[in-house]
Amino acid sequence: MNWGYARSWTASLGWGDWPAWLACLAAVVALVISIRAQRDGRRSANAAEKSVAAAEASVEEARLSRLASERSATVAEETLADQRREAAERRAAEEEEASRPRVDLRIEYSGGGTFLLFNQGAARAENIRAVGKYPAMRSWPAGLSLGENEPHTFMMAGDYEDPVPAVIKVVWDGQDEPVSLRVPQNNA
Repeated sequence: MNWGYARSWTASLGWGDWPAWLACLAAVVALVISIRAQRDGRRSANAAEKSVAAAEASVEEARLSRLASERSATVAEETLADQRREAAERRAAEEEEASRPRVDLRIEYSGGGTFLLFNQGAARAENIRAVGKYPAMRSWPAGLSLGENEPHTFMMAGDYEDPVPAVIKVVWDGQDEPVSLRVPQNNA
């Protein structure tokens, strides 16, 4: 390389060329900065577009959520109304059942081997039948019916093999499940 040309070239530069070179360097730096700024601007614009899309999706989800909550509230109101109606019907049925006359059978000891079957309820007991076998029990007619406060006398005589039972189970028309009646002890 010929350094003489390089020296003469640098020697030929005057003070007026330095500001031009500095201006050129400043232009290059400004170009680099503007390219980076343009890239950052593009990224910012893309991020803004994504943000807008996410906001629109969020608005749509909020609308769907509102619609679902309105449907849920409507279903809940309907369910509550059904529960209230069912509770009112149940209360009415219970009140009707409670006010309905009932059969209330009791056994009392009369003396000796004689016992009384009483209907202390307000309803009539039709076709009262003993459930099971009670060998000590006698004089229980078929088709026995008792009205309110009406007694029926029957006999029970126990021995060592067949003692007087402590409980007699009975059913009647309208009462299919056996009802246990406690037999009082004869104090003889």
